[in-house]
Amino acid sequence: MALPKMIRVKRHFEAPVVTDLPAAIRAELEAIDAPSIVRRGDSVAVATGSRGVANIDIAVKATVDYLKGIGAKPFVIPAMGSHGGATAEGQCSVLAHYGITEETVGVPIKATMDVVEIGQTADGLPVFLDRYASEADHIVPINRIKAHTDFNGSIESGLMKMMVIGLGKQKGANMYHRAFFQYSFEHVITTVGGLVLDTGKIAFGIGLIENAHEHTAKVAALRADELIRRERELLIESKDLMGRLPFDTLDLLIVDWMGKNISGTGMDTNVIGRMMQNFEPEPEKPAILRIFVRDLTDESDGNATGVGLADFATTRLVEKYDRHSTYMNGITALGPQKSKIPFYYDTDREAIEVALSTVGLTPPEQARVVRVENTLKLTEVDISEALLDDAKLRSDLEVIGGLKSFEFDSDGNLVMFHKA
Repeated sequence: MALPKMIRVKRHFEAPVVTDLPAAIRAELEAIDAPSIVRRGDSVAVATGSRGVANIDIAVKATVDYLKGIGAKPFVIPAMGSHGGATAEGQCSVLAHYGITEETVGVPIKATMDVVEIGQTADGLPVFLDRYASEADHIVPINRIKAHTDFNGSIESGLMKMMVIGLGKQKGANMYHRAFFQYSFEHVITTVGGLVLDTGKIAFGIGLIENAHEHTAKVAALRADELIRRERELLIESKDLMGRLPFDTLDLLIVDWMGKNISGTGMDTNVIGRMMQNFEPEPEKPAILRIFVRDLTDESDGNATGVGLADFATTRLVEKYDRHSTYMNGITALGPQKSKIPFYYDTDREAIEVALSTVGLTPPEQARVVRVENTLKLTEVDISEALLDDAKLRSDLEVIGGLKSFEFDSDGNLVMFHKA
């Protein structure tokens, strides 16, 4: 089959950067007068999650160091719902992937799947809290604030969601995902999270925003009494900075890597334009006819949640598919449809040829195709020749290569993205 020729383009995004994250965190904590909230000798559960957040290890250590400096007794807890195979050991392993260990942060890591019920919402939903967090004097959640992959609202993925889904562990995560079917995502997050705030245990939160280059663009310390309002404001800022594909109507999107360290759904649904979420409308744009995902990151430990968002995959990806962790994630999130195994082929060449044979009357060599390394790395992407004229008209796109054919190795697989 004649395949389209591809060319590399560079997208110029607005991209502020925090150059000294520890200093920025210290300044933010001083600005909210953290020592007036957390007293000497107080125990503090510093909660962190399972996403591939830029500089999360640095942010956790800087927060821990500050708390130690004012005489508090911090420790770290994983706040990641059912991730890590819904085991304490698995969740510690996930943290270790991100450089967060007792040795690197200098304080104990306390992991458990045990929760306590701290109350009920007006809707009758029980509110669960990690046992170690419930026993601490204070809780400090640290998380990236960004667009969620399952719903749109004024509160999406961030500190409030971590307080609900993450600190609720597997039991809470499953309960609240079930509740999403009856109530809206945002309603559950704000009512359950509001009750967690009402306990008085949340000292403050550390919110991180990333730019389109996966660098920390902003850090903010949010006092408990202003956390919801500030998170809503920061979500707007985050969406303005997020990376997107250069074109929103495609015949084929090729994604080299998917994984839990990239997105909760393996591939960011806001980038690929597919949510596949019960009771939520599908995005109108981007409109992508076919998606081919090539591989699963090692950091995912076999959790292939989101592979069902693609139409085509490879045998090597499917062989990494761990049923236990993927099924646990899909069942907890009540989204098994997102993890169904798509059509898969032994080689990239075969998958691409099959995909392009299913796009209608468009000749394969004239197809609108984009190839990305993953849905976080969108600064440099490969586009097909059919998109080149449009790209040259765009002030935010720079053509940085020449037209070339897809480069396959001797096994029929594409060479690594950075060598393309």
